[in-house]
Amino acid sequence: MLPAAVRRWLHRPKRSDPRLLSQFFYADERVTQVVTEINCLDVETDPQQYLTLLNQLHLSQAELLAIIEQIMEECIPKERHGRDYVIKFPEDLLVDNLRNHMLFAAECLMARTYIDVEEADGVRLRPLAKDLLCSLEVVRMVLREQSLNQPGPYSETIRRALIRFDVLFAEFELSYVSSLVSVKSPEEIYRQQEIVVLFCETVARALKLGYLTQEMIDGYEPQLMFTIPRLAIISGLLIYPDGPLNLERRPEEISRVFSPFYVLLRKIRDLLRVLSKEELYKLEKRVLNECATDSQLCSDRDSPDFQGFATQCAFPSVSRPFGQESDSAQRGMFMDVPQNSQRLELRARYRSTEDMIHTLFVCISGVADQLQTNFASDLRAILKSVFKTVTSQVEELEVTDTGQLDVCVAPTVPSLTDCALCSSSREGVRRDDALVPPDWVPDSTCSHCMACHVPFTFLRRRHHCRSCGKIFCSRCSSHLAALPHFRQLKPVRICTHCYTTHLPSTNKNASCL
Repeated sequence: MLPAAVRRWLHRPKRSDPRLLSQFFYADERVTQVVTEINCLDVETDPQQYLTLLNQLHLSQAELLAIIEQIMEECIPKERHGRDYVIKFPEDLLVDNLRNHMLFAAECLMARTYIDVEEADGVRLRPLAKDLLCSLEVVRMVLREQSLNQPGPYSETIRRALIRFDVLFAEFELSYVSSLVSVKSPEEIYRQQEIVVLFCETVARALKLGYLTQEMIDGYEPQLMFTIPRLAIISGLLIYPDGPLNLERRPEEISRVFSPFYVLLRKIRDLLRVLSKEELYKLEKRVLNECATDSQLCSDRDSPDFQGFATQCAFPSVSRPFGQESDSAQRGMFMDVPQNSQRLELRARYRSTEDMIHTLFVCISGVADQLQTNFASDLRAILKSVFKTVTSQVEELEVTDTGQLDVCVAPTVPSLTDCALCSSSREGVRRDDALVPPDWVPDSTCSHCMACHVPFTFLRRRHHCRSCGKIFCSRCSSHLAALPHFRQLKPVRICTHCYTTHLPSTNKNASCL
């Protein structure tokens, strides 16, 4: 039998070989080479070279892990360990090289170097780190062996090694991150989703009252990063008091984003309740005008008619694509106005109406500014979800620390023309004198609406058209119609294309979802 070194030399893959195993072979070789150089180096005599090699090691390890990740997707796609837990992580940690950071952390723990964690946590995490690094070495060994063999399917040994490595990596990642930061509980995640809904409701109301335009939202005006949270505080305390800013609950029962300001928010709410409609209008205009110039937000001369504003404030009629109106909002936002004596007492504390409005503005802005400072990651995630929901067409966006948005707008997608209703491949396929309903597109294969191409999110859900089986957002599948040719005699959800193009008027129902 040939020695291992000779065999390795004879059977090594070509550098031009595009196979993942060939890419792994050379990435693994680079990691081994850098590690050898570090072990042979005298750190005390050449510390600069040590830092250079250490940086090369991190880069080569990142490349190696990326290739192993691709191999896992190719070899064990259905056996991958779930990573739903990452939704609990602060957004600051969700970086592309998080996997490489975890490997470096495991190596530091094995060297008894507790860089980021307390010593007690480090001792607890060391067994996990040891198992992870040992599993990685096994994966590297079996993949090296496979890369030196003739091309063929992955062996069962490789599959088992990859599955174990994937599980151990997920366990270490969750445990290590949990020791670094406060990982959100499921309850907190739900509360923050409630805040997303409140912010969306606030934008919908601002659009209805003419404060904002859809063009401003689609253009991601930077001022909106400051305007929306301030308007949302007003809406959450006064207009939708049963939502995430329901201060009838205890501080620990509301989101940790707002709980530190519980006492101040109660004072703001009490003062908001004594405002007249005109005064509320002035306050919100103050918020708008302070966050943007007159050319960016509506000025007094082109503001909405005040009578219409007052009517909509008292009885909100904003279309709610995100859920039903709260009971308090339906009954009117001034339902909890204090008794006249209490109202007069509160107002008497201020020299004038302007002084009262200015105090409210300062307090609301103070809370919003503290959100930007103390909960920057949470607020970025909230605003990111809001803009994914309220923009007309968006493919990818990122809110930066400065409140700016990095945006890639998706091109306009034409209406669908290849729906199953008019597909020739289904013509004549009948069962008991009825056409066979189309197969539904699997949820897992579709991340964007197949009509307008907006991405699906936690709030923007997938909906199947019962006529063509494709997946749409609620806006592009808002029609109801009976489909007797599919034995659907009751109205069911239909996409706009099928509803307007293929259904006879006798099948259509005037109602929309």
